[in-house]
Amino acid sequence: MKKAAVIFANGCEEGEALTIVDIFRRAELTCDMVGLDNMEITGAHDITMRMDKVLSEDLKEYDMVILPGGYGGADAMAHCELLKDCLREMNQAGKFVTAICAAPLALDAAGILEGRTFTCYPTTAAKILHGTRSDDKVVVDGNLITSQGPATAYAFAYKLVDALGGDSLTVKKRMVYFNAFDVKEDE
Repeated sequence: MKKAAVIFANGCEEGEALTIVDIFRRAELTCDMVGLDNMEITGAHDITMRMDKVLSEDLKEYDMVILPGGYGGADAMAHCELLKDCLREMNQAGKFVTAICAAPLALDAAGILEGRTFTCYPTTAAKILHGTRSDDKVVVDGNLITSQGPATAYAFAYKLVDALGGDSLTVKKRMVYFNAFDVKEDE
């Protein structure tokens, strides 16, 4: 079975990170909460979360890595050499490297956005040196999947579930996604 890892760093956007984990687990896909440097991470809004594990070289064994936003978390991830090395190796192996909100900053720091199309939180775009930014809420460029921010976390998570071969449509219906958002079944 394919598996994903969500990287949590102090200062991350809790709503994005936990929404993604929740949707993956509802889709019955393996999704581990991986602390950048600790088993307990405190997000941007002072919510402390307990991780399943701490970042190690084992990250490369996952099929997908997911980076949530929040400027504090994105900055920490952009400066973590172990994470950047893992991101580069996973990208070269064709595994999914994904990010939302400010987290494309870490992908840029790892050299993954060069020659690629991505999206991010609007004010983050000026800080990203490589790639071409799109205004779409979710952008797929091969194995790179990005999204804009907290309000797009559901669309992003569902796209990620589909990318790993999961069934997002069933989860969307159970979560009354179509009642809450003006979207079509393929969004």
